[in-house]
Amino acid sequence: MLYALLKPLVAVLMRLYFRLEGRGMEHLPAAGAVLVVANHSSLLDPPLVGCVARRPLCFLAKAELFEVPVLGRLIRALNTHPVRREGSDPGALKSALRLLEEGRALLLFPEGTRGEEGTVRAGKPGAGMLAVMSGAPVVPAYISGSGRAMPRGRVFPRPRKVRVTFGPALRFPAEAGEGRKERYREAARAMMGAIAQLRDRTAEATPARVA
Repeated sequence: MLYALLKPLVAVLMRLYFRLEGRGMEHLPAAGAVLVVANHSSLLDPPLVGCVARRPLCFLAKAELFEVPVLGRLIRALNTHPVRREGSDPGALKSALRLLEEGRALLLFPEGTRGEEGTVRAGKPGAGMLAVMSGAPVVPAYISGSGRAMPRGRVFPRPRKVRVTFGPALRFPAEAGEGRKERYREAARAMMGAIAQLRDRTAEATPARVA
């Protein structure tokens, strides 16, 4: 598998260039279905999380990337699956549920698009829907520094310190009756709240830089 072949090499490069550090990896189950949810501020985020995770991850990416010659075949070989960002995408939900049913680990960015470094925005209800419908444990992760290393609009990354911190798993069991949409929104709020807590703890544990 291409993923298994490339991961060690990419991990070494990430650690050398970004001084990549992983914390709380014990919170990520070694086997079985798990949904990893993280903040998103850089194109580097998927490989950064993938490098520190102790098991292979599956990814979702905008469908347009799969139409690019060579790139489309490459990212598909790296456990990446297409998703359309315009409106709802039932196919993406089914694909994600199938991966979790197969006992895979899926990385998801509930915010949907990239934001500013250090900012944790509201999560999309679709992320909450996936968590509730799958019943899989949800492991929050906070990525610190990727937005400084390669913010939106930058072509080449800068050598900045990057840290990925995982937190304890959350559970969102399905409930019978009405109010499913609100349950999905509550799940999305809870996972983003957990990511924000990891951000705050990371900030407290990081020594202040002297100007």
